[in-house]
Amino acid sequence: MDLATTDPDKVLDTLDRRLVGALQVDGRAEPGRIAEVLGVSARTVTRRLGLLRRAGVLRVVRMPDVEDAAVGALLLRVRVLRGRVDAIARALAERPDVPFVDVMLGGQEVGAVMLSDAGARDRLLYGQLPATDAVTETTTHAVLHAFSDAGQWQAGWLTAQEAAALARPVVPRPAAPPALDDLDHALLDRLGEDARQSHAVLAGAVGAPESTVRRRLHRLDGLGLLRTHVTVDPRLLGMAVDANLWLDVPPGRLAEVGAELARHPQVHGVFATSGPTNLLATLFSPDHGGLYRFLADTLGPLGVTRAETTITARAVKRAGVLLRQPRS
Repeated sequence: MDLATTDPDKVLDTLDRRLVGALQVDGRAEPGRIAEVLGVSARTVTRRLGLLRRAGVLRVVRMPDVEDAAVGALLLRVRVLRGRVDAIARALAERPDVPFVDVMLGGQEVGAVMLSDAGARDRLLYGQLPATDAVTETTTHAVLHAFSDAGQWQAGWLTAQEAAALARPVVPRPAAPPALDDLDHALLDRLGEDARQSHAVLAGAVGAPESTVRRRLHRLDGLGLLRTHVTVDPRLLGMAVDANLWLDVPPGRLAEVGAELARHPQVHGVFATSGPTNLLATLFSPDHGGLYRFLADTLGPLGVTRAETTITARAVKRAGVLLRQPRS
């Protein structure tokens, strides 16, 4: 299965899309549990998911806690000379502290999310990017608050009852989370590469007994640290347009508008930000007509004073996963 040459709308059938939807609810759900909820056999679930993963269509990785990820996160808009966008996008995507990279429609802007300390941030923003003659301008937005992120988005291919049956219990965020040791960090790192690894595989990778790994994962889950993200081309789920909406919202309505947009089924991220605008909403839409209806029917009544819409031409990296790029 080659996403670079196959019509995306014909790659995933309804069952495959429902399987992706199940993993969006719980990325570590076992095949038997998914099968019971969706009304198919466990063998079918195992076979279908195996095919999707081997083809590179589907990958499930651990996501940081939404509040932890928001602290210190930067949203970068990098303007690039025409013809140089691929080189800049690749350079950003190779950084381990940059989990999301997109090339925007028009080929002269790269969007990226950066999670790093002040030293790495300053070296990139004040040294490396300005020293690159391909970069003409960089706009930096600091994330002030995350209303929702990509790890919480669901594509809507399950019924409410099915999603509820698969959902893990909501875990309150501890007021003072306990310290994590080296084994905890090793397990979280492994799950950041592949969140569907079994207890046995994880035990072999970290050199600990399987019973210990099972207990540790149960503890980490209880701390709310096993959130997952399903990396899949949204076009395979019927969403052909991926857009960023840079919004100006009256400060007195910022919390209300952010929370309202976070509840919308097309929206896969909402962040209050510093910079020229104060709210970013990212959304998937079936087509440009659907994007227009969102702007007119959803944003209009919310009292947004200005909206700049940018459309993703190509996703390069999502949740730390480098994506297959089209053949030139």
